[in-house]
Amino acid sequence: VRVIRRYHIQDPEDYHKYNKLVGKITQLTHALTKLPTHDRLRLSQTSALLSKLYSLGLIPAETSLAATAAISASAFCRRRIPVVMARLGMAQNVKDAARMVQQGHVRVGPEVVKDPAMLLTRSMEDYLTWTDASKIKRKVMEFNDEVDDYDLIG
Repeated sequence: VRVIRRYHIQDPEDYHKYNKLVGKITQLTHALTKLPTHDRLRLSQTSALLSKLYSLGLIPAETSLAATAAISASAFCRRRIPVVMARLGMAQNVKDAARMVQQGHVRVGPEVVKDPAMLLTRSMEDYLTWTDASKIKRKVMEFNDEVDDYDLIG
């Protein structure tokens, strides 16, 4: 319940899905550790699993299977758009960030995102920004003295 409140998860079913994913990752890790150390299947699958988990932002580095033991449902929650926005300083807190996402002020790449449950990968995090028509973007630009004449027309 504390995790649901901390990360402002509106649908508790999302948290249950994250727990199921953690269980599947744990099962897969356990199955891989049962294989012989120098088995080609173990090496290839371990490499694939670690690179996937790293690109998702769930583990800090692609070092070993021991890093997968630290994955929890909270790791998935930390990859949600409102949490990333709060960490990047785009919002004061997670609740405000979730409200801004629901109102359509945020985009990832060219797509406007209105679902705060969307998980961001490490590469998608670079493309997280305000929509062009957002009043918030305009206020930030005014504060940073980045507004030009073309922006004043709109």
